[in-house]
Amino acid sequence: MNRTSSSLRRTSSSSGSGGIILEKYQLGQILGRGSFAKVYRAQNLGDNSSVAIKIIEKPAKSDPTMENLLVREVAAMRKLNDHPNILNLHEVMATKSKIYLVMELAEGGELFAQISRRGKMNESVARRYFQQLISALRFCHANGVAHRDLKPQNLLLDKQGTLKVSDFGLSALPDQAKNGLLYTACGTPAYTAPEVVRRSGYDGAKADAFSCGVILFVFLSGFLPFDDANLGNMYKRIYKREVVFPNWISKGARNVIYKLLDPNPNTRMTMEGVMSTNWFSKSLKVETEVDKLGVLLGKDCKNDGSVNAFDIIMMSSGLDLSGLFEADLSKKERRFTSRGSMKEIEERVGRVSEELGYKMEKGKGREMGLVKGKIILLVRILELVTKMGLLMVEMEVISDGDEVEKGCDQLEQFKVGLGDIVVSWHNNDVVVNG
Repeated sequence: MNRTSSSLRRTSSSSGSGGIILEKYQLGQILGRGSFAKVYRAQNLGDNSSVAIKIIEKPAKSDPTMENLLVREVAAMRKLNDHPNILNLHEVMATKSKIYLVMELAEGGELFAQISRRGKMNESVARRYFQQLISALRFCHANGVAHRDLKPQNLLLDKQGTLKVSDFGLSALPDQAKNGLLYTACGTPAYTAPEVVRRSGYDGAKADAFSCGVILFVFLSGFLPFDDANLGNMYKRIYKREVVFPNWISKGARNVIYKLLDPNPNTRMTMEGVMSTNWFSKSLKVETEVDKLGVLLGKDCKNDGSVNAFDIIMMSSGLDLSGLFEADLSKKERRFTSRGSMKEIEERVGRVSEELGYKMEKGKGREMGLVKGKIILLVRILELVTKMGLLMVEMEVISDGDEVEKGCDQLEQFKVGLGDIVVSWHNNDVVVNG
């Protein structure tokens, strides 16, 4: 819970490593420092959990710039605390001389450090981080917050390697907009949209989208698309969209980057546009699948309790779910979404497999093995979107040799037998609604 504490009894060595802050947190190593603040690793003395604490020294004289940045950062983080890809703010405390922001600890450090050490990322790794970034920003924009300083240095990783968007000191809240536009020029030049520099008014969400294009290019190449020591020359290249892609970046990724780097914000690709591309949707993770369905259904699935499985089923005749799956399936695989419960799907698969002469063996978790002679089929049931009751079932032939073709034929028979429990089938980029 966020709160500002004013009744503080003691602060021991609160600005140095090893001190105890407000009888609540034991400070550890320093993680970073900036113009106004230092960030420390710390331990909660109440439950022994690890946190990060940003300690901000109050200036001797009032500093409106610093105060505005702090108020903006706290206000933005409080609005965005519910997303798994945004750094959480746990608590705000203060003494006469210091302010303490107690935050989620991102033990993996900055994503920028990983890029600096290793250079470019594998495309599947870059896509996974990019999916998480877009998911976080879509949540920000839905809550009226534009980040305005997106760059790999402000993208952190937790100990599981999950991306966390941080540093909302330059973010913009709804009350800062005039007629829906922002006018403050801010951010890091190499990542900043051209309309921000012009100071003629800009849409914060569209400016963030441009920054995402730069970030994705950096993920995949290991260097900046418009790097130039002369800022004037750099912005000429940005205005002309003079970007040269390394030959290892795929056509799908190039298309997304090129459309995000559109110097015209009115024709620039939006977050929703990114999420609708096949490149983005490939290997889509659970945390972005909810957002993806929200785009398809025109609703915010995370916050709108009215969206349920019945809504999807009623709309399924016109709903293309292909973007939720891997773009390429081998002939040995079939996938479908289902409106049934886990138990119903297991029972239906069991009944059909018995009718087709298979022996069913339960595997680990939600896996089933279906065996008929030398033909072996593996069935996996996955929760696609928990809150919406949508399940995905994968069926795969794991036989070898001559039995593969027979197994594939059997998969087609399962499609007939499973019948109305299926919402839609996905087969080699074609979705057939059930």
